[in-house]
Amino acid sequence: MASSKSRQRALARAKTERQIARRAAQARRRRQWQAGIGTAVVLALLVVVVIWKTGGFSPAPAAAADCAYTPVDVASGITDVGKPPTKDVIKNGVETMTIALGQGNVTVKLDPSKAPCTVNSFRYLAEKKFFDNTTCHRLGDTFLQCGDPSGTGSGGPAYRFPDENLPTASAPSADPSADPSAAPASTALYPAGTIAMANSGVNTNSSQFFLVFKDQQFPPNYTVFGTITGGLDVLQKIGAAGNDSSGGDGTGKPNQEAKISSLTVTDTEPPAAEPVPTTSASVPASAPASTAPSASTPSKS
Repeated sequence: MASSKSRQRALARAKTERQIARRAAQARRRRQWQAGIGTAVVLALLVVVVIWKTGGFSPAPAAAADCAYTPVDVASGITDVGKPPTKDVIKNGVETMTIALGQGNVTVKLDPSKAPCTVNSFRYLAEKKFFDNTTCHRLGDTFLQCGDPSGTGSGGPAYRFPDENLPTASAPSADPSADPSAAPASTALYPAGTIAMANSGVNTNSSQFFLVFKDQQFPPNYTVFGTITGGLDVLQKIGAAGNDSSGGDGTGKPNQEAKISSLTVTDTEPPAAEPVPTTSASVPASAPASTAPSASTPSKS
């Protein structure tokens, strides 16, 4: 009997010990799990602090602007029409600018890949109808200058932008197979059919531009942003009528009014370029600086 009770007590004790051991193991595992959670929380907090310290939770910086349009003070002849968009500027493809003059239309193939900020500005101003019902204010022997709503040569929108696609000199063809009887290719920096920006110095482009209807060797200071594909004869007729010499340098207001009734820019391919008329003047070695296209525009101080 005593032996049976001893065995029962031994079994009960063993059971109790097993329970105690099991509870201890459970407690140990619970402590380990809690310690792991605590460590993870601490590490997470450290990561958060590091990210915060390094500006990781600050708003993402705005993407860099594609074009820089610098504001200028609004003054006489300067019209505030806002500024063109500066992000996601189109830098490829072809666009067509159509200039409706009283004498006929002039079509221009614009090249955003070479002068994206200039083309972007013209697209913007055209949408604002900035050029509509404006008069081309200056005519030379080789070019017609337009784009100033004030008609004074000092007007434009209330912003300026940097030069692009300045021309470089090209050498005559050395191809031995070339036809020796053919007329040599023009080496003018601004051959007939060029459209470029007028300016008042480096990086002062605004809205004024000039259309070249006879080869010209102006200095390489003017952004070329397209090619005339139609209406070159229209420009040559305006040129043939001469100017009033009011510029004192052989240029002046066209004798035959050249008024832009509308100017549009579309995302389409223009018709094939017309052959350049053979009435083009010979190219001078250089042109006096005073006769070059200029836009007397104020800059922001």
